Amino acid sequence: MQSVADFIEQMIREGYTVQGDEHGSDPDLIGPDGKRVETWREDYPYETRMQRSEYNVLKYRLQVELLKLQYWTQDHGLKHVFVFEGRDAAGKGGTIKRFTEHLNPRAARVVALATPTEREKGQWYFQRYVQHLPTAGEMVLFDRSWYNRANVEKVMGFCTPEEYEIFMNQVPGFERSLVDAGVTINKLWFSVTRGEQRTRFAIRQIDPVRRWKLSPMDLESLDRWDEYTAAKEAMFARTDTKHANWTTIRSNDKKRARINAMRFVLSQFDYDGKDHEVVGEPDPLIVRRGKKSDGD
Repeated sequence: MQSVADFIEQMIREGYTVQGDEHGSDPDLIGPDGKRVETWREDYPYETRMQRSEYNVLKYRLQVELLKLQYWTQDHGLKHVFVFEGRDAAGKGGTIKRFTEHLNPRAARVVALATPTEREKGQWYFQRYVQHLPTAGEMVLFDRSWYNRANVEKVMGFCTPEEYEIFMNQVPGFERSLVDAGVTINKLWFSVTRGEQRTRFAIRQIDPVRRWKLSPMDLESLDRWDEYTAAKEAMFARTDTKHANWTTIRSNDKKRARINAMRFVLSQFDYDGKDHEVVGEPDPLIVRRGKKSDGD
């Protein structure tokens, strides 16, 4: 199959462009014929994407519920961890942004760690994550997490097979200890199909304001689709536990993915003032238990 780098270069030569909506977000890739590239339809259960008008109303109402969850968390001294994982360009960052848009940042932190320093490389693997865990009354959202070792590090050869095995053996117990200490853990995997992922990376390369999101390492990793699939399936098999299970979010339609991620998280808690009609239930066509998911 044509490499992602060659695929993007071909699109640029052929005159593909990027067109944003009236709000400047969730852009589309436009072909030389003026038509939208609709790879989002690939293996997707809906014929149309969620309309912005519907999305804006639902997002606002669910963000109000997230605030209620935050107030309840603070009032009762609770501790929540939300892990956002998935392939590159699967929509993790955009979802986190909508989660935290109206939350009080003093009690809702986003953790997105850079490449470990030499000192951190010499530490126990989980050590640099432990210092970012929540205290009483806090919610912490990990934009990638300790599961880098189960995915990126394994596939790209950044850890040894022995280090990988140690991690996979230790992580269930590590998470069990967090739960025993009163921390709730929600692990979300954002799933995007191969064609849609390539389209999103083409958008990043063509659109100058998004080009910072694309690195040579990103392009190299994208050509290892099957290796990432195998790593994800092994991760689900060994770390989807009763106390810290995985939930997959089909994210070819970013708006529908964000709404359902919010609904899923809110459905896990019986917080004060909860509006059950607003929260509803996550769409079973979009949200599934990790071990039961298929495809990406």
